[in-house]
Amino acid sequence: MKFTKPALSFPDQADLLISRGLLADRDALIRRLEQVNYYRLSAYWHSFRDPGTETFRPGTKFDVIWDHYVFDRQLRVVVMDAIERVEVAVKTHLANELALKNGPFAHLDRANLPGLLSHQHRSLLDKIQKEEDRSRELFVKHFHAKYTSETNLPLWMAIEVMDFGTILTLFRGADQYTKRTVASRYGVTGKVLESWLVSLNYVRNGCAHHARLWNRVLSVAPLIPNQANVPDFHTPQPPAPDKGYAILTILKYLLNVIAPQSHWAARLERLWTEKHPAIPIQRMGFPADWKDCPIWAATGGGQIV
Repeated sequence: MKFTKPALSFPDQADLLISRGLLADRDALIRRLEQVNYYRLSAYWHSFRDPGTETFRPGTKFDVIWDHYVFDRQLRVVVMDAIERVEVAVKTHLANELALKNGPFAHLDRANLPGLLSHQHRSLLDKIQKEEDRSRELFVKHFHAKYTSETNLPLWMAIEVMDFGTILTLFRGADQYTKRTVASRYGVTGKVLESWLVSLNYVRNGCAHHARLWNRVLSVAPLIPNQANVPDFHTPQPPAPDKGYAILTILKYLLNVIAPQSHWAARLERLWTEKHPAIPIQRMGFPADWKDCPIWAATGGGQIV
């Protein structure tokens, strides 16, 4: 089948939407379409259409759809803040454990990363080198100026130029003892923490590229810990792994350990209680009694935000 749809001007896009039943001020709608691609916005009006048609349900207002878009944009900002904290904490302890056990250049020897095949290890080192070459951090220049016989950074420095995906590869490659040791800080198994890092990397990449997070079915779903090991995830009910609520619960769980005085959860909740009260958070997998979960019941204090 050949694609034959023509490109439409912004006014024509607005007229098309209005002809399909969307209630909107035409001039305001055109301005929004000039700011945000029609196709991007379509992800937010999809649930407002009559099933199997391009027609909007009666009474559908563009202002409501735009509110969903703005909420999602602000949600991604809050989520990225939490993922950054998790990334910094995990990579700190991962580098420390590997270096304490195998020396400052532990990552250079594949024997210290038994989870990687030879070509995977070579690819990891190439990626680290590229990230180091791109880095403008002063500590990189200082190290090579002082230690002229060294071609590689020690791991606790190298980890600071790695992106999340590279850190994930390093964790995957680590021996089981190291994985268990790092994961034990959060009361989960190495397998569960690795699953979480994979999912968080997926979400992080999506957020970095402005992909929709609200109402998204996650194609890279995290493991939910065994009830016997971490019962809090199962009280009052376990989250659906492929929904945003699962990711948010995992982030709150990790922040309860990493930054127990954080007000992150309160900032998150204000998005739908104060700024966007019309947003149906149940479409992200939130159960009606989500606040009864001990993970969310843990509240921050003090000044750390």
